[in-house]
Amino acid sequence: MGQAVASALGNDSKAELAGIWQRGEPLADIVAGSNVLVDFSLPDALAEVIAAVGDHDKPLVCGVSGLDESQMAALKSLSASVPIVFDRNMSQGIAVLQSIAKSVAASLGGEYSVEIHETHHVHKLDSPSGTALKLADAVAAGQGIDAGTAKVEFKVERRGEVPGDHSVIWSSPMETVTLAHSVTTRDVFAAGALRAAHWVVAQQPGLYSMHDVLFSDA
Repeated sequence: MGQAVASALGNDSKAELAGIWQRGEPLADIVAGSNVLVDFSLPDALAEVIAAVGDHDKPLVCGVSGLDESQMAALKSLSASVPIVFDRNMSQGIAVLQSIAKSVAASLGGEYSVEIHETHHVHKLDSPSGTALKLADAVAAGQGIDAGTAKVEFKVERRGEVPGDHSVIWSSPMETVTLAHSVTTRDVFAAGALRAAHWVVAQQPGLYSMHDVLFSDA
């Protein structure tokens, strides 16, 4: 993803690449010379990223998946002093889908059965995906209930090199409502991250999501 972000920056007239960090190399110099850091590394690199961002008070866009509770707590703690956009999926379309899913769930209530279908490449380890869980959270929020109590059935498929397909389906004996999103290239995540980077530099400290990036001024 780092190379995808760097490539996207080549087409962005309002930003330039300050540097690309690789594990084992100094991070502090890159952070010091940047206005914002975009992180798509790995969970075990997060502590080093947080330390560098915190030392230099720089905004952060983090798209690292698979973070545990303690790592999420560390991001939340850091957000008290710097603005952070964290999201399991940086796609702008998924942020829109999440918003619509919440609205549909609020309108239909709990009388419809809900399924979330997701298909990813065979290399993806987490199941269901973080994006599927995020969509389930949106359904629960729309129903006004805790995410842990929402009745959502997940259908998971791992096939080929599929970047990511997600559907949210509401069904009753009389009708079916389907919302769907498909990714054709992983470059979509880089594009979303750059939009988040432009946005977050003007924000106050806090922990934000792609939903905030797209809808905060709506």
